[in-house]
Amino acid sequence: MERRGMDAALLLLFLGHLTAALEVPLDLQQGLPQPPTLTHQSPKDYIIDPRENIIIHCEAKGKPHPSFSWTRNGTHFDIDQDPNVNMRPHSGTMVVDISREKVEHYEGVYQCTARNKHGTAVSNNIVVRQSLAFSILRTLLLEGSPLWSKERIKPIVVQEGVSLVLPCRPPAGLPPPIIFWMDNNFQRLPQSSRVSQSLNGDLYFSNVLREDSRNDYICYARFPHTQTIQQKQPITVKVLNLDAINDTMAAFYNDTDLFSEDPVDERRPTFLTPSGPSSSKMVLRGQVLEMECIAEGLPTPEISWTKISGDLPAKRTAFLHYQKTLRIVNVSESDAGDYRCTARNRHGFVHHTIHVTVKAAPYWISGAPKNLVLAPGENGVLTCRASGTPKPSITWAMNGIPIENSPKDFSRKVEDDTVIFTDVQVGSSAVYQCNVSNDYGYLLSNAFVNVLSEPPRVLTPAHKVYQVIRNHQALIDCTSFGSPIPKITWFKDSRASTLDGDPYILHDNGTLEIHVAQMHNSGKYTCVARNTLGISENHVYLEVKEPTRILKQPEYKIVQRGRSVVFECKVKHDPSLIPTMTWLKDDGELPDDERLIVDSDSLTITDVTENDAGVYTCIMNTTLDHDSASAELTVVEATPTPAVLYEQPDPPTDLELTDQKKRSVQITWTPGDEHNSPIQKFLIQYEDSLHHRGHWHNLTEVPGTKTTAHLKLSPYAQYTFRVMALNAVGYSRPSFPSRVYKTEPAAPDENPTGVQGFGTEHNNLVISWKPLSGLQSNGPGLHYRVMWRQKFLDSEWTSVTVANNSKFVVSGTPTFVPYELKVQAVNDYGAGPEPVIAHGYSGEDLPVAAPENVQAMILNSTLAEVHWDPVPAKLIRGHLKGYKVYYWRERSLHKHNPHHVEKQILTFSGNHTRGMLPGLHAFSLYSFNVRVYNGKGEGPASPTQKFETPEGVPSAPSSLVITNSNLDSLTLEWNPPHDRNGRLTGYTLKYQPVNNSNELGPVEELALPANETSVTLLNLKYSTRYKFYLNAKTVRGAGPAISQEAVTIMDEAVASRQVDIATQGWFIGLMCAIALLILILLIICFIQRNKGGKYPVKEKEDAHTDPEFQPMKEEDCTFGEYSDNEDHKPLKGSRTPSNGTVKRDDSDDSLVDYGEGGDGQFNEDGSFIGQYSGKSASRDTAEGHESSEAPSPINAMNSLNSFV
Repeated sequence: MERRGMDAALLLLFLGHLTAALEVPLDLQQGLPQPPTLTHQSPKDYIIDPRENIIIHCEAKGKPHPSFSWTRNGTHFDIDQDPNVNMRPHSGTMVVDISREKVEHYEGVYQCTARNKHGTAVSNNIVVRQSLAFSILRTLLLEGSPLWSKERIKPIVVQEGVSLVLPCRPPAGLPPPIIFWMDNNFQRLPQSSRVSQSLNGDLYFSNVLREDSRNDYICYARFPHTQTIQQKQPITVKVLNLDAINDTMAAFYNDTDLFSEDPVDERRPTFLTPSGPSSSKMVLRGQVLEMECIAEGLPTPEISWTKISGDLPAKRTAFLHYQKTLRIVNVSESDAGDYRCTARNRHGFVHHTIHVTVKAAPYWISGAPKNLVLAPGENGVLTCRASGTPKPSITWAMNGIPIENSPKDFSRKVEDDTVIFTDVQVGSSAVYQCNVSNDYGYLLSNAFVNVLSEPPRVLTPAHKVYQVIRNHQALIDCTSFGSPIPKITWFKDSRASTLDGDPYILHDNGTLEIHVAQMHNSGKYTCVARNTLGISENHVYLEVKEPTRILKQPEYKIVQRGRSVVFECKVKHDPSLIPTMTWLKDDGELPDDERLIVDSDSLTITDVTENDAGVYTCIMNTTLDHDSASAELTVVEATPTPAVLYEQPDPPTDLELTDQKKRSVQITWTPGDEHNSPIQKFLIQYEDSLHHRGHWHNLTEVPGTKTTAHLKLSPYAQYTFRVMALNAVGYSRPSFPSRVYKTEPAAPDENPTGVQGFGTEHNNLVISWKPLSGLQSNGPGLHYRVMWRQKFLDSEWTSVTVANNSKFVVSGTPTFVPYELKVQAVNDYGAGPEPVIAHGYSGEDLPVAAPENVQAMILNSTLAEVHWDPVPAKLIRGHLKGYKVYYWRERSLHKHNPHHVEKQILTFSGNHTRGMLPGLHAFSLYSFNVRVYNGKGEGPASPTQKFETPEGVPSAPSSLVITNSNLDSLTLEWNPPHDRNGRLTGYTLKYQPVNNSNELGPVEELALPANETSVTLLNLKYSTRYKFYLNAKTVRGAGPAISQEAVTIMDEAVASRQVDIATQGWFIGLMCAIALLILILLIICFIQRNKGGKYPVKEKEDAHTDPEFQPMKEEDCTFGEYSDNEDHKPLKGSRTPSNGTVKRDDSDDSLVDYGEGGDGQFNEDGSFIGQYSGKSASRDTAEGHESSEAPSPINAMNSLNSFV
């Protein structure tokens, strides 16, 4: 025992002196040698879905990239020998196609191995099996056997008040199915403290009631993995009281009572589940503990839970199923012990004790072993610290082989859960596996030991600039990597000595700290990283900045409503930092209001209101620090004053120039009277008596709250200033001018702008610019130094001096060459800044070359595309503007068409090498040439090319005339098309008759030869109008048609007969007599109706009793007065009542039927009273196609007119 204790102490002492392992930065890991590391693998328990392929994941990284292999049930699995299995490229993930093989064939335990020359990593044992639910489902589909037995379940008859258990007993599943009870309508059965479902799915009734009677207690099982639901046969429950049971059973048992005892009495609780006074339960650490107690009794018992050996964990405890189930999540060892459930009603209580034991599969105490990167000669430790209940055993393997079977290595020592490495050497890299297991599971972890020999590298970016505020901490990084771990040293500026000791602190990671940085700490710092393999250094810079401070803080203000207020916030900051001023109101953003004006060092609020009261804070931020200050604003009511008169302010007075410098001056003034309107701003103007005497110019504006302004001035000027004030009424008069302030001359600050170079002739270069104004000249003797040189020749600048002009012409230049140009302003006190180089070209000349390789491509009969090679730039001799295509139609290829020589031009701007020629004539000969043009004009034409357009469809015949119109024949004559567009192959003539309603009859078609210009059509109908269509054709098709109409002559005999009948006197007299008779009858009918007399319809019905009697129609010169058809159909065009029925009275033919609304009234004797509408409802005749009108005078006249 003493020797073992001494060994443990020595081990702890040794571990305390081990060198810390290297940490490899992520951006370097890809480039360094590295053993394999598993990055993704499938879970230990893989449930197969037979509807999808099996995919077992195995991904790993390493340098070089690892190769992969698999074992199945402990033996090598040759993937290449199985056509259904393949491995993804550059991966160990295995994909199994199960569409051609049974799932059971691929069940088993799989393990993946990833290896490279530095080591081997292995995955967990992955158990691949199919879901039990799928197995059952397949059995159902293949063998037809049900998941639940289909035998008929006998009805359950129970006495009211007793307990009842309805069993579910679903088929087993992996994972187990989810159970729920529903009725025939797929509605969940209501549950309560009396009726509830147990954890195994059975339905428990603590006591039954009459309303529990039903025939559709159905248990459903949902299998999550297969997403299928199965149901049990419905269970019928009949709950009867004692009298009902005796009455029901008497018929079967000779009217004797089946139950003679008394009705069920109330009783104390007893447990239905679990049974007995106590039970036990085992649960694994980290899982969910569920315990249930279901009791019966009357009245329904209440359930409560306690832990005998301690308190229930409140945050992890839940009570379910009306307190019958106790659930504890994320179980730990402290949850072991005795739990008591109590069932209680008013008759008593009962206890049940559940003894819970907690076991634990292995789990990590301090995390899985971590990868170890060591340098040659260094020491290290791999720790596999885990726990479990019962205590797990730990085994080690190297590269997948048990470590006791691995090659001996004297630098490695295994001590239980620790592997110790001392003085490792190159070549000792490997992957170690730690396996921790007990009866309830295992943990398998891979951790590599990578022995690297790398020279140092400094990873901090070179020349990085660190900025800190004076009196603050400064941290300067020197991130490095190397194996062995490099040693870091720091130097400043000249490297006189290493930075060690006060005020410098060197951290283990190489960072240099200056606890309180001062201005003298600014400078260049050098970080040097050394190890046995080399040295690396890096330079960085430290800048110590002055802090930001508010010199003048805003002050507490009390202001009257309607007035203005100014908060000042003057700040001092480091000049190299960019400040940003921010104002807050009550720690929030300023309101978005134009009355709040934020300046560089102040906040102005105009026309103050009560809402403006609050705390205002100014915050000055830089990129490194900030400072802030606050002040409160109180708004008070303005003192009532009599009505005031608002006027323009008085002019400012007492102008004074101070802080006089060469280029600036400070001006101050005293504001004049505001005249009851606050001054909004001041306008400062100036007069330069040296250059623009008598002209005042606006210089700047300042807010109305300020009385001083800093003015930036130009040299060589004689300034006089004046100030104007502005309020809501307007500007004041100008102040009296200030004294004259003269600025000293100086060299120009700027050069002319708008420098251009161009040529007006082919051998010159015109350089122009926008001259400086007198104020811009900065001094006397202003002139310009004009410089130029050819671009790309690297020649010396040629310069001339130009005064009193804004352009200069350079003669004798080459044609169109690029030049670099500069124009510099010079006066008697020196030259302006170095001018910016501008670019220009000397003069252009006409192009000297024509485009070559000119070709035409015929696209169709009216469109061609012209191609050409671009003209070289040096031959264009100017800015390329584009190309012009000249083309003209020489003649038509048809012998009958004349020549055409009118030229057309198409322009293509830019550097085009092709263009379209639209709108060409078909079947024609064209000529064309191409020319390039620049700013000077066109170059020579290319050699003239010719092309022929193919045939197209012809135009319409130029004329179509109908002659020799006879009784049954017509002659058509025409002229050929004006534009034949090819050789005519013939004509097509179509014609069809047209009747009097302009409806077209059948079409006749006739093909005619090309050399004919007339045709006679025979066998036509006499006195018929015909429409003719004629078009010409070429080989390309038919062109548009020309149309014409004509009428054949009428037969003379027919015409004479028609004329004789129409002109007979007897026929005319008969028609007049009929019309007169109709008019008289209508008038009589109208008079009778207005007098309210009876309309003798009933008598006519009695007189005509023949059911086949039909009234005559109007064309028979009689009136169709009524209809007595059996079907009583509503008349055509009539309106039916809103309910869709037609009401018939005793007299179906009363005058009410003729009114449009049908709402007339009758006297007691049946006579009609009311107004007639202008139009009657229509009534069917025997044939059902005529209608009659109400006999009003207007309708009578209309009837007469239409008849005549």
